[in-house]
Amino acid sequence: MRRITGLSNPTVKSLRALRDKKHRRRERRFLAEGLRLLTDARETGHLPAMLAMAEGRERHPLLDALIADVEAADGDVVELSEAALAKITGKDNPQAVCGVFEEFDTALSGIDRKSAPLFLVAQAMRDPGNLGTMLRTADAVGAGGVILIDDCADPFSVEAVRASMGAIFTVPLAQARWEEFRDWLRSGAGQLVAASLRESHDYRKAPYAAPCFVMVGNESRGLPEDYEAECDLRVHMPMLGRADSLNAAVAAAVLGYEVLAAVG
Repeated sequence: MRRITGLSNPTVKSLRALRDKKHRRRERRFLAEGLRLLTDARETGHLPAMLAMAEGRERHPLLDALIADVEAADGDVVELSEAALAKITGKDNPQAVCGVFEEFDTALSGIDRKSAPLFLVAQAMRDPGNLGTMLRTADAVGAGGVILIDDCADPFSVEAVRASMGAIFTVPLAQARWEEFRDWLRSGAGQLVAASLRESHDYRKAPYAAPCFVMVGNESRGLPEDYEAECDLRVHMPMLGRADSLNAAVAAAVLGYEVLAAVG
């Protein structure tokens, strides 16, 4: 185990740079924080290439097991000051441990439409917290994957990974442009369902069919009209108050559980 104290150490600078999207894409690595999240990753077969821990932390059997597995896999284990860890994570009170992981392949070919009755699709979702929440929802409903269409937030950002609560390691993830996704979807079985206000069914009475791909749009603009026109089914949720729509990730959760009840 290496011990690093200085904030200007090259390792600290390199890890801090992973909070920048351009650097992440160049390095194809990302950060994940917290013992619970790293333990979830370990239990699903994902070990960090580097494990960084705060000095003076309390011993924990899960952390000991994580250290042993990382070292057995020839990974790097470093001990940092709390100030250095805060600089890396961007949090004043960082978790006692964080890991550096290799980015996953996010090609559409990695999605198996036969693996589950339900999949979640986000188009131009810009908020990393929403994106992480959608991954967490997908894990909760047993979705076969999350597909990100067009210019979505980076799923490997610190904020998205944190909001996913470990689902970044358990849910298959794909990224594609609309045309690529549409052609892939139409090459096999799959019902595309849009959350929409245009000529739509009540979500509780809609004729869902598996495998069902539930698609929600951008937080402020919703789905483009031409995208909705190519969907097999459009559904809406009644708004009984002054709000005219739900948060995109919340809408995906409500629809996900409804579809699961219908076809799961």
